[in-house]
Amino acid sequence: MAYFRRAATALVLIFQLHLFLSLSNAHNITRILAKDPDFSTFNHYLSATHLADEINRRQTITVLAVDNSAMSSILSKGYSLYTIRNILSLHVLVDYFGAKKLHQITDGSTSTASMFQSTGSATGTSGYVNITDIKGGKVAFGVQDDDSKLTAHYVKSIFEKAYNISVLHISQVLTSPEAEAPTASPSDLILTTILEKQGCKAFSDILKSTGADKTFQDTVDGGLTVFCPSDSAVGKFMPKFKALSPANKTALVLYHGMPVYQSLQMLRSGNGAVNTLATEGNNKYDFTVQNDGEDVTLETDVVTAKVMGTLKDQEPLIVYKIDKVLLPREIFKAVKTAAPAPKSSKKKPKNAEADADGPSADSPSNDDGEVADDKNGAVSAMITRTSTVVTAIFGLSFGFWLM
Repeated sequence: MAYFRRAATALVLIFQLHLFLSLSNAHNITRILAKDPDFSTFNHYLSATHLADEINRRQTITVLAVDNSAMSSILSKGYSLYTIRNILSLHVLVDYFGAKKLHQITDGSTSTASMFQSTGSATGTSGYVNITDIKGGKVAFGVQDDDSKLTAHYVKSIFEKAYNISVLHISQVLTSPEAEAPTASPSDLILTTILEKQGCKAFSDILKSTGADKTFQDTVDGGLTVFCPSDSAVGKFMPKFKALSPANKTALVLYHGMPVYQSLQMLRSGNGAVNTLATEGNNKYDFTVQNDGEDVTLETDVVTAKVMGTLKDQEPLIVYKIDKVLLPREIFKAVKTAAPAPKSSKKKPKNAEADADGPSADSPSNDDGEVADDKNGAVSAMITRTSTVVTAIFGLSFGFWLM
């Protein structure tokens, strides 16, 4: 029994180490800036535009903060909150630049992407920021889209956590004609028009045919995430879609929307079940978000779809393209996960997954939308994955003990 106790102890230590490393990498930009009232306005608008949430979720980031007097230069122009978000996005660099690194730039100048660039809001390279060392030991900043003018300079370091987060005080707001361009308010964003322009006309058509487009559109102001299957995926699925009852057609379409804004970074930073626009009472109509590095998948217990890219990201609306139609277990038969083999094997069980086009994966059950096999499929799948991880860690701990 002694070796079991040692293995259990090792397991606890590994878990505690993982928890410690996760917490040690956490940062909160709101708390960092709250220590100095000179940055209260900048801090306020980071929260109001939800940029603070994005900053806190990223592991490597540099924030170029401006004081209250500098912020007045853009607030006096009466920009909408969405335009202010674009401007402040230029102040969030998706790389680490501490004070020491600023003064040791190779060849004296570099260009780095801002969040305005990385989210797809900027066209071309207009979301890049130039950083240049100039005479007298000074460092200047400028937006590449603004004729590469160096309009601001480094003042001081506010907070640094090596290779994780750096908050630097710069003298002026960084902006550009593109960042200042009028930004449509949520009510001006017509979802079906956006889908049709971005290669999702087939999905847009079934949105309108079921009348679900109104539900999607009414949700935009409060935050909406849409997962749009490619035209080819919808085309392959149409024979089965036509066989569904009107109620199930509507539910399936609503299943492709979440009533919250979830950026790609948010999806990548968390796993778990999420509700959809189809969720109502006991009808869960949820699916599980899973991420593996840069890849994000959506698991419904019937099919697993992969996020292929971002089509539109303008908070509070974001639209992703996925490679398969999402099939809820409330309408289609769930795929039963094969029992794990007693011995480790690199090969997956043949029936562990089913493709969206396979007959066992999406054969419609009765049109009342009742669950064909397992109403708790999502929970079972999560337990299976958790058990696998625990088993692997336990095995590793036991291996160390044997050594």
